[in-house]
Order: sequence, then C-alpha cells, then structure tokens
Amino acid sequence: MKYTCETQNTALVVDALAEKSTLSKGQIKDAMNKGAVWIQKGKKQRRLRRAKATFKKGEKLHLYHDPQLLSCKVEAPILLEDLGTYSVWQKPAGLLSQGTKYGDHYSLLRQVELAFQPARKVFLIHRLDREASGLMLIAHQPHIAAQLSAYFQDNSIEKRYRIQVRGQAPKQGCFDDLLDDKTAKTSFTYMQYDQEENVSMVDVLLHGGRHHQIRRHFDMHDLPVMGDPRYGKNNKNTVGLALCAYHLAFVCPQSQQKRVFCMPTPF
Repeated sequence: MKYTCETQNTALVVDALAEKSTLSKGQIKDAMNKGAVWIQKGKKQRRLRRAKATFKKGEKLHLYHDPQLLSCKVEAPILLEDLGTYSVWQKPAGLLSQGTKYGDHYSLLRQVELAFQPARKVFLIHRLDREASGLMLIAHQPHIAAQLSAYFQDNSIEKRYRIQVRGQAPKQGCFDDLLDDKTAKTSFTYMQYDQEENVSMVDVLLHGGRHHQIRRHFDMHDLPVMGDPRYGKNNKNTVGLALCAYHLAFVCPQSQQKRVFCMPTPF
C-alpha cells in the first residue's frame, strides 16, 4: 500500500506518516530503515532513512508499505575480492540486484553498502535475476563504474554460467534466435546427463545480455532451465532456478591486467 503526505509546515516524517496511515511509529521507522520511505521535491525523489528526519512545505512523502517484503529475510552475499575501487561478490538466489520503491534491504546493492566501514559509495554495474545466483561486480567510484559498465555494453567481459536443463542437451551448440527482435547469441557445451532425472548440466558462454537470454533461448529449444518459475514446462524442482553466473573475466580497470573470477562449485 502507498501512503502520501504533504504539509504546510515543517513536520517530523514519522509523525506525519503515523497520522496518515494505520501504522505505528515503530513500523514506520522500520520501513524507513529498510528503504521504503521516499521524499519528493519537484520531480526528484530519494530514500529517507533517518527516524528524526523532517519535511516541509513543497515536499511530499511516499511510504510504500508491503509487510511481506519488509519482513523477508535473505541469505547474505559473500565478498569474493575487494579491489578498493570495485569489489566482487557472490549473490545468493533470492537476493535482488538492487532495491525497489518498496525497500532495498533485500538487495545486493544495499547489503554491500552496509558491509564496508568506513562507508563507500556503491554503483550497480550489471544485474542477475532474483532467482539466480552468482558473481556480481559492484563499483565504488563513478569512473570505475562507467568503465565496467562499458565493458558489459561492448561485450568485452567473458561471462560463463552453469545451468541444469530438462532433457538431453547436444554436445555443444549456439542459439542465435532473435529476442525482442534483437540479435542474441548463446554458446554452450554439454557437461553431463542424468538419465534417471532427464536433466543435463550445461556450461554456457553468454554473448551480449538480452532480458532472460539464457532462460528464453533454452526454453525455445525445449531445454528449459530447471526451477525456472517463468519459462518452460515440466521443469519444476525443489531448490529453485538452476542458473549460476560462476565466471567473469575482464581487463581490470586499475591494473590493466586480465583478471579472472570463478566460483569453484556453482551449485
């Protein structure tokens, strides 16, 4: 539910939202801490977290309240390597890459922001689906963020994934079906096949990054990713989406040397 407040005089945010909503001040403070309260001036909005914050005439408050999201708990990400101007993290399944209007405590970006003392700025470079797990880069300086983002845009980062699919996959291949009327290329190599479960383990090299590219390409060829809640048939499992971004390789923007980051056990 969304609550919006305006005032003619300076007022405490907590008091105004408590009066406008049916929530207690404790609930509002919790929502603020978790990133669900925004202050708007003109067209600009920003999160408001301080419990003693005030707002004044010409400003609006927005509280996006979803009890289920605010109470959700997620597995913490793991810091793989800290390079100072950027860091490499293992994102667990269930963690968003970044927050929404309804909060950001269940996002990688916020978790990383809270992880460093003294605090650092955090910049999201790329995304992984909430259901997916794997390696992600977080920048801590604007110019590094711009350079790493450019790497992803021009496909100069090598991105490998490990997936499990329903059916017996070919030994190797490349899917180049158009996605959203745009070119997309997904190369893969068969690793092993479980005949009893009818599930193949596949190593994937992603060229580009269309929305849900791997999941859509494999589903289009009757090899749906196991545990995918959106694409495929007869691919349900008990552990969730079997897709892990386990390998990143690129030229470090600091040292100009090639760096390779890899998870030894993707699943």
